[in-house]
Amino acid sequence: MSYPDLLILPSIDDYRKYYEDNYCRAPILTFDNIPVYFSKYRFKHAFFESSKRNNIKDLFSIIRAERIDWIKATLTNPDAKLYQGWNKKKHLYDPYWRVNVVYGDFVVIIKMGYKKNGKLKAEFRTAYNADNSIIKIQSSPKWDRSLLKQKNR
Repeated sequence: MSYPDLLILPSIDDYRKYYEDNYCRAPILTFDNIPVYFSKYRFKHAFFESSKRNNIKDLFSIIRAERIDWIKATLTNPDAKLYQGWNKKKHLYDPYWRVNVVYGDFVVIIKMGYKKNGKLKAEFRTAYNADNSIIKIQSSPKWDRSLLKQKNR
């Protein structure tokens, strides 16, 4: 399988504009027909890292930014492996958090919810190379839509 191309842009502002223009204006439809909505406020969380490993995102990550097009490629790829995300607060796997994996250790995390009309939707949370945690992610429970509680219309 070939990997998507890296995107090389001259500045953080160019990556931010690219993200807003290509992700925030309309949802991306996953391969299994779930619209994923992107907030411009998620840019910092997705493309910055903590320089002191203290959860304060203060360092722009060129490695993450160059893989910006991998987000859509991952969400729309029918070969994606889908896992439940870990809920740190509750200390358990949560079927409303979906971790999408296609390209090596690159992961895209989305959070499921429902529209007012009862249809499933998702919000983009983050994307990164999970080089330190991919084994743990791959041993997580598989994501299964049937584990989500249906919202009444």
